[in-house]
Amino acid sequence: MEWKKTPPELAARFDRAAPQDPRIAHKVMFGYPALFLNGNMFAFTFRDNIVVRLSEPERTRAMKSGARAFEPMPGRPMKEYIAVRAADVSKPATLAKWLEQARAYATTLPEKKVAKKTRTKATAKKR
Repeated sequence: MEWKKTPPELAARFDRAAPQDPRIAHKVMFGYPALFLNGNMFAFTFRDNIVVRLSEPERTRAMKSGARAFEPMPGRPMKEYIAVRAADVSKPATLAKWLEQARAYATTLPEKKVAKKTRTKATAKKR
């Protein structure tokens, strides 16, 4: 499968539409812009799609309106994530609505703690 980057104009629209919440971290995951809240990724671009993390009822509703389960590799869906085509979020307000819905769901998730790196016996022997 050919690696396709997100078009620069879509990445720029994604950044402009990001919710205004000081807790949101803007990062890059696998070369794509992504948004995180409390360590949980809740939205990102993938090729020419916007991918958002939603609750089960919201995912069901979204899929009835044309969104699809997000599968970065065929047959390997990412749990809780749906993909929305860029053409379906061409209006800034529509894109902002999707991102806000994903941010709201992310506020219900437990904060991810960063695991401390521990030294293994093999690492300790090298020192």
